[in-house]
Formats: sequence, C-alpha cells, structure tokens
Amino acid sequence: MTLSHCAFVFPGQGSQKVGMLAGAHAAFPAVRETFDEASAALGMDVWSLVQEGPQEALNLTATTQPILLTASVALWRAWRAAGGAEPALLAGHSLGEFSALVCAGSLAFDDAVRLVRQRGEFMQTAVPLGEGGMAAIIGLDDESIDRICGEVSAAGDGEVAAVNFNSPGQVVIAGHAAAVEQASAALKAAGAKRAMPLPVSAPFHTSLMRPAGERLAEVLASIAIQAPAIPVVHNVHARPESDPERIRSLLVEQIYSPVQWTACVAYMAAQGVTQVVECGPGKVLSGLNKRIDGALQSHSLEEPTGLADTLAALA
Repeated sequence: MTLSHCAFVFPGQGSQKVGMLAGAHAAFPAVRETFDEASAALGMDVWSLVQEGPQEALNLTATTQPILLTASVALWRAWRAAGGAEPALLAGHSLGEFSALVCAGSLAFDDAVRLVRQRGEFMQTAVPLGEGGMAAIIGLDDESIDRICGEVSAAGDGEVAAVNFNSPGQVVIAGHAAAVEQASAALKAAGAKRAMPLPVSAPFHTSLMRPAGERLAEVLASIAIQAPAIPVVHNVHARPESDPERIRSLLVEQIYSPVQWTACVAYMAAQGVTQVVECGPGKVLSGLNKRIDGALQSHSLEEPTGLADTLAALA
C-alpha cells in the first residue's frame, strides 16, 4: 500500500546532537540493528559516538554525514517494521538525499554510509580551513540575494553565491569567507532582517566544491545504483529521476549546486502531497516546509511516541 498524499523527507547537516534517538534505540530493534550495521561498515562504534559525543566530534563533516544517514535510515526501517506504508515521494536536504535514495532501494545502506563519509572528507578538504564560510540570510527575497552576491563576486574579493533556497525569506549564502562577510553586510543594508554566520567548516554547494565533486564521481563510479522503488525528488532540479546514471551524475552535481529545497517541497505539494513526515533527528525541515506551504501537515518519527502518532494520523 502507498500513502498517495504523503512524502517522507530526510534532514541534512545541522540536525545532529549528542544523545539523539536514545528513545528510538531502546524501543525499536530496527534502530539498534541499523546502527550496528553502520558500525561494521565504518569500523567504529557509531552508537557510542552519538550518545557520548563530544558534540565537536559529531559536527565534523566526515562524521556528521554517516551518522545522520544512519539515524534517518534507522527510523525509516522502524516505520516499515511497525507496519507503516510507503509514501508516494521521498526527498532529502543535501546529505538527506542519500538517505532518501537508500530508503528508496536505490543505494545499498553499507555502500551509502561509507560513501557519505568520503563525501564529507572531500567537502572538508576542498577548501582550506578558514578560507570559506556560510551565512543564513533572513527576510530578503531570492532575487535581491542573487543580485547582491553577484555584485560582490564581480568586485573581486572572492566568490559568494546563494546555495540553499530553504524557504521563502530564508536563504543560505556561501563562498570565500571575506566575500560572505561583505555580502552579509550588503544584504543587511538592502533590508535583510538578519545575516547569521553558520558554524560550518566549508562553503558547501558552491563552485568551490567542484574538486570534491570530481573525487566523489570517482568513488561513485564503482557503486551500484538501482532505479528507485519510490520516486526521490532531487535537490539540483526539484524533480524525480528513474535512470541510475542520471542519479549518479546528480549526486555529483549536488555538491557544487544550490539546494532547491523550496522548489522540491512545492513540487511535492503540486503532486497532491498534504502530509510530510520528517524521518530523522530534529524538526528543521518541518519548520521550513510550513513556511513554504502552510497547508502541509508535518509529522516526526524521532521519538517512539512520534512514530505511533504518525501511524495513527496516516492510517
């Protein structure tokens, strides 16, 4: 059975925290088994790191990515084991797209968990520490942000661009640290309510990530990708793809292309989706989705009670 009005969405970096999924781990064998699988694939005790931290270790890109993928897949498996039906569509924010592809049967979990650790390493090392930056811009339209970033980049103090279109009025910019700082000041002068530097170690989803994309392409070449059993809406162009080779190339492009999250959610709503389940730690995407389309109903699987409530709500 498919829930024709339902989509599952998978969070990206920023949703990790020490102690996450403790209740789900205690309640659901599928969660315990998934973390054990990840530990075997990575050669480290993933569950201990998630529960004991420190947070600084969880925040390292090469650690964050496999941990969040594991958490999301674990909750998906717990949902299916509890009798939860398949949704009509899947989508993930940045790293979350890999979680979506695992849950769609397109990527094998053990392949994906190793792949995203490498993806994190490639992204981390593409730009030397301290040379890149990101900032969240609140309360300004997309067109003004694109224009001002273009003007700052053209002035020659480095490159900056809009990279995450998260919801109307919330866009993340990234690039060379000095250019991000200049653009932030110019965007505030143009009417942005806030320009908040983000605690990240690299300018994700910019053209500065192309070296990471090239390295990821080499690794992806040897990984099996199947046609997804559930359509996955991709960040790069906000549409599903069924061709494995096209999916392979989109996973590479995604590293240095903007995340079109607003367009992804709008696409799902246009397909008749009214219920969206956040399958992973935190409720970041639920907040964004509400701002994109106020008619969408959000659900979370992070806590055991959330899973039971969502099963009841969607029955």
